[in-house]
Amino acid sequence: DSVSIPRSFDPKINKIFKVAPKDWTSGFYPGNLWQLYKLTENEAFKSKARDVTAYIEKEKFNDGTHDMGFKIYSSFGEGFEVTKNEHYENVILESAGTLATRFNETVGSIRSWDFNKDIWEYPVIIDNMMNLELLFEATKISGDSAFHKIAVQHANTTLINHFRDNNSSFHVIVYVTVSGNVIDKVTHQGYNDSSSWARGQAWGIYGFTMCYRYTNNPVYLEQAEKSAEFYLKHKNLSDDGIPFWDFDDPSLPNALKDVSAATVVASALVELASFTN
Repeated sequence: DSVSIPRSFDPKINKIFKVAPKDWTSGFYPGNLWQLYKLTENEAFKSKARDVTAYIEKEKFNDGTHDMGFKIYSSFGEGFEVTKNEHYENVILESAGTLATRFNETVGSIRSWDFNKDIWEYPVIIDNMMNLELLFEATKISGDSAFHKIAVQHANTTLINHFRDNNSSFHVIVYVTVSGNVIDKVTHQGYNDSSSWARGQAWGIYGFTMCYRYTNNPVYLEQAEKSAEFYLKHKNLSDDGIPFWDFDDPSLPNALKDVSAATVVASALVELASFTN
């Protein structure tokens, strides 16, 4: 329903875990329904997708988060591709406008989080690359280049500051708003500040592959390839290709695996292969 959208299922306890529309994953379920409709042309999927997508519309005005692409483009974006519904188009544009308010010209990035302000003045996470698709599409729809320019600037700033010499990615880069200088490079979800959080590597591979799709900038393609090479050739990547949640967890090989990271990378590699072969 409108306050409990399916997020995941645990077969061991036969339980569906649900989230509210404000959760960053809320757009995934309706997005999956739209994709299932495209694959099957089963009207039941389309009808349910339309219902659940509507629950998320209010998030188009939520300016307290960077997750607009995750929520809105995964749902309304997929829906627009199927239906060409003008209302969906307007929601995408309104959401892009909301996301753009989080862009800081001096920093050159979209602010990711508003919490921990006492220790992070202006945090930007690698995950934020995934939200740029919404901005690129908003320019395609509206013809307003402002959205495209913000996406490109954010990608360029990420390219400069988020990657280590071995092409692994930091999770959080902390900036000073007055100067735009980097003051810290840390993690919030990885094992430690110097580790390689698997899903963070996935966001980078997918994000720069996607940016190349919209810009044809070879620098983005090069970074996507380098990041993919780091991931695929890592000595701690298991034979099944599903990474441990962090490549540097000292409890390996007894650490948890992250299937979500594997799926993001797999999706990115399918597209990346189309650009490099």
